[in-house]
Parts: sequence; C-alpha cells; structure tokens
Amino acid sequence: MADWRDRSEMNGDVVFFRYVSEGMEKSHEEVFLWDLDKTYLDTTIDSLSGLMTTILERALNKKNIPGTNTLLQSLSEYRKQKKGYMYFPIYFITASPPQMEERISEKFSLDNIRPFGCFYKDNLANLRPGRFWRLTKQVGYKLQALMQLRTRLGENVRQICWGDDSETDAIIYNLYSDICSRRLGTNDIRTTLEKLNVTGEQVNTILELQAQIPENDPVEKIYINLATDTDPDYYLKFGRRTLATYNTFQVALDMYQDGRLNLDGIYAVIQDMVYNYGYTPEELMKSFDEFIRRGVLGERAYNEVRPFFIEKGLLHSSYQPSVAPLKEKLVDEGRVYEMEGVHEPWIPDRIDYLHDYR
Repeated sequence: MADWRDRSEMNGDVVFFRYVSEGMEKSHEEVFLWDLDKTYLDTTIDSLSGLMTTILERALNKKNIPGTNTLLQSLSEYRKQKKGYMYFPIYFITASPPQMEERISEKFSLDNIRPFGCFYKDNLANLRPGRFWRLTKQVGYKLQALMQLRTRLGENVRQICWGDDSETDAIIYNLYSDICSRRLGTNDIRTTLEKLNVTGEQVNTILELQAQIPENDPVEKIYINLATDTDPDYYLKFGRRTLATYNTFQVALDMYQDGRLNLDGIYAVIQDMVYNYGYTPEELMKSFDEFIRRGVLGERAYNEVRPFFIEKGLLHSSYQPSVAPLKEKLVDEGRVYEMEGVHEPWIPDRIDYLHDYR
C-alpha cells in the first residue's frame, strides 16, 4: 500500500484520510462525528507509553468501548429502514498518528464500519525538543480538524458529536459551535484559544477556515462519555445540548427519544453489553433510572420504553422510577429540546471556557 502521505491531506498537525467522494460528503443532511479514543475504542494516548502501546497494538486486539459498535450498526440499520439511506455518514477523529491508519482501518473492517473519513494527528512529529508539550494538547488539533471537516460538508448539515471527559472534548465541540455560528468575535476566539495552549499558527488557520464556512451552527448534539467518572452536573455549564452519559446504553436511550433509533436498537446494545462486556441487567436498569432522575429521559419515551423492558424481562411489572419523568415541553421534528421544570438552556448565550466550574 502507498505511503500514508500519498493517501492523505495534510495541514499542520492535521492529517485527513477521505474514503468517499466529495459529492457524497456534501449530500448528507445529518453527519455523525465520533472521537475514537476512549469514546469508540478503549485506547490510551495521553502519555508517551500509552501512545506507543496503541501504535504497536494489532487491530484484532483493539477493544471497543462496550456497546459502541452495536450502537453504530443499529443507527445505520434504522436509517436504512426509515429513510432508505444506503450509507452511514460518520467521521472519526483521533490523536493517534497517521502511521496507524492501516491498523485502524483494519479494525473498522472487522467492525463492519465504513467511515467517510478519519482525522489523525501527526504526533510523531512532536517527538522532538521544543514540541513534546504538543503530544497531549488536543484543542488546537481537534478544533482545526473540525473546521476542516465543516468546509467539506453541506451548507445546512447537522452534526452529532461524541467525545469523552478524559480530554477537553466538551470545550472543543462547543467552541467549534460558537466559532461556526459567530457567537464569539475574532478577539474572543484568539484570547480563548491562546489560553487553551493553541499555537498562533493554529489560531490563524482556524480563523482562515471560519471565513470559508456558512454562518450557522451545525452542531445538533454532543455526547460526552464519562470515561473518568466526572460529575455529569459539570457539563450543564455547556447547556443541555451537551449530554454526559455513563455508558452506551444511555446514549441509545437518548437517541431513541430523539427518533434516531428504535426499541430493537436499544435492546441490541443491551445484549451486547451484557453478553460481551459483563454488564448485568440490574446495572443497566440503574442507568435507566439515573437518566430519568437527571431529567434527560422524558415522559413520552419512558412510557414507550418501560413496557418493552418489562416484556424483555429487564424490569418487573411493578417497576416505578425513583422520580417521575418530566414532561416534554419543546419537541421539534421529533427531537426533544426542553423539559418542563428544567431551567438550563439548550445552548447558553456565553460559555466560560477558561474556568473549571459549573
């Protein structure tokens, strides 16, 4: 196979591998974007030793975050059934080096996934004096990758994004949203990014890319996998659009509530997590109750899911949640944006990116 440099597009740290035509990239109204590390694959690349372990690991040995592959397969199948889509528009972004592209592509093939493209970080170039600090700093790299991706997609595309709490994914995705929508001015962007250790060169590239994209917000939803067990209440500072989840089952519940998944898809995720990853039905039903208690799963979805879980033997017929589910207040095209009694905005007017508090 040709050298990775011959098969990719490079712009600073950002290396992009495109697997479909440009026309197909622009033809989809809804696109999924998944951070690979600790969100889809159980990898550790936030240290030099972890990075080297990941590089040397064979595709067969790479482990999924429980339930993620089944969730992707179920999302893709439901889109085919509902709208007749033949292709599942998903991109991945990873801080792994592009030298790993062949092995990760092999892993995608094993998982029966055909992404539209994948972003890699040219991290081995940072293994020299004066650049070591860039190995674990991801804001500039990921934000530039997101902006490059935005230039490739349709004008009114909606993006559903996945990240985790081990890095700064919630900050990155929300900054991307603010930059695309022009909620932040140029000076605010520069000041914020510089304080987040983004280099001047990266800041200039991000602003150049901003000038090339439509003035709208493409981000529909942001899921944050609580890989390091952060308090989910922290993420309320980013608004209810940014949803922290303890496991893939909770993501499946929310996607069902928003009409992107059916009951069979939820059950497939449950079976995968129970039979392949050692979860117990009791653990997952506790997650179900926690989602209701947190005010995420509303009354309509609860009333549909509860009898299904009882039928499958996951809940007792007498089950009642620890708190009553909230009523849906604002639903648009099947998507739930507001619940009665909840005061946090869907998207705040302004987010404090520089201080670590709610």
